[in-house]
Amino acid sequence: MNLLRSAKAVTEASGDGLIDWAAVAEAARAATDPGDLALTADERSGYAADVRDARTRVREVAGVSFDLPDTIEVQHRHHWIDANIATFERIMGTLDIEGRTLVPGLARVANTGSMTVALAFLANNVLGQYDPLLLAEGDRRGAVGGGTASGGAAGEGGEGAASGATDHALYFVHPNIGRVADELDVSRARFRRWIAFHEVTHAAEFGAAPWLSGHLEARMERAVDALGEGSLDREAFRELDAAMTAVEGYAELLMDRAFDDEYADLREKVEARRRGRGPVAQLVRRLLGMGMKRRQYERGKAFFETVADARGVEGASVVWDRPENLPTNAELDAPEQWLDRVVR
Repeated sequence: MNLLRSAKAVTEASGDGLIDWAAVAEAARAATDPGDLALTADERSGYAADVRDARTRVREVAGVSFDLPDTIEVQHRHHWIDANIATFERIMGTLDIEGRTLVPGLARVANTGSMTVALAFLANNVLGQYDPLLLAEGDRRGAVGGGTASGGAAGEGGEGAASGATDHALYFVHPNIGRVADELDVSRARFRRWIAFHEVTHAAEFGAAPWLSGHLEARMERAVDALGEGSLDREAFRELDAAMTAVEGYAELLMDRAFDDEYADLREKVEARRRGRGPVAQLVRRLLGMGMKRRQYERGKAFFETVADARGVEGASVVWDRPENLPTNAELDAPEQWLDRVVR
C-alpha cells in the first residue's frame, strides 16, 4: 500500500465530471494491498469444481435453464477494482457538477476521495461477485487480469458457457476468501464452495430471465438521470429496491435448497464478524447501503420461503418468466397476494 500516492491521486483529481475516475482507480489501488494470487493446483481445480457443481445443483433444484458466464475469474483485490471501476463510472458518469456548485474543483476532489474510500473498502471485503455488467454498451467487456477458473468450471464434461452469458462475469477475490475463512476458523475449501454456490445462484437468476438486466438498467437510468437533474425519482428507487429484493431473496432460497452441506454455522460466524466490526467500518457499511442489502436478503428470503412452501422451488421460479411476475413492494410483505396474482 502507498497511502501518500493514494492521497496525491485524489488531490490532483481533474477533468470536467463529478468524479475523476482515473484518479479513483489509481488511488484505490494505491490504498489497497492486492493480496496473494499464487493458487495451488488444488485451489485452482477446487474453484472450477465448486462452480461446476453449483451449476448442476442449482439447475436441478430450481428447474431453470441457465449457463455460466464466459468470464469466470479468480482475482486479487486490484483485479477486482479494475473490473468494477467501469461499472461505477457507467452508473454515475451521467451526473454533472458544472453549474451546480460554486467550486466544482473542490467538489470533484471530495467526490473522488469518497469513491476511492468506497472502492478500497469493498475491494478488501468482497468475497465473490456475480456481475451482470449493467449499463455496459456494445462489446460489454472481456476478461480482466487474474487467475481464470472458467476453463475447468465451464469446459469440463464437454459443456461450455453459452453465448447468452458472454455479457456477464463471475469473480472470486481469492485473498479475501482465504483471510475471512481463517478469521472465522473454518476450512478454506468449504468456505470457498459456499461462496461459489451463492454467486452461481445469481447466474441462475439472470440466465433464466434474459430481460432482468434491462429491467434493472431502465430503473437505474431513471434514478440517476433524476439525480443529475437535482430531483429524486422515488418510484424508480422503489421498483429497483423491489427487484433487487427478489434477486437477493431467491438466491437465498436456492442456497438453502441447493448447497450440499450444512452452513448455518458459516452464516452465524459471518454475521457475528459483521456485528463485531469497529465504528469506522460500520459507518462505511452504512454509507455504502449495506444495511439496505441485508434487509433485502431477509425480506426477500421470507417472501420466497413462503412461496416455495406453497408451490415448491419451481413454483417460485416463475418469478423469472417475465417482468410482470416480479413481486411488487406490497406483495413482498404479503406473498399470498403474489401467489393469487401469478401462480394460482
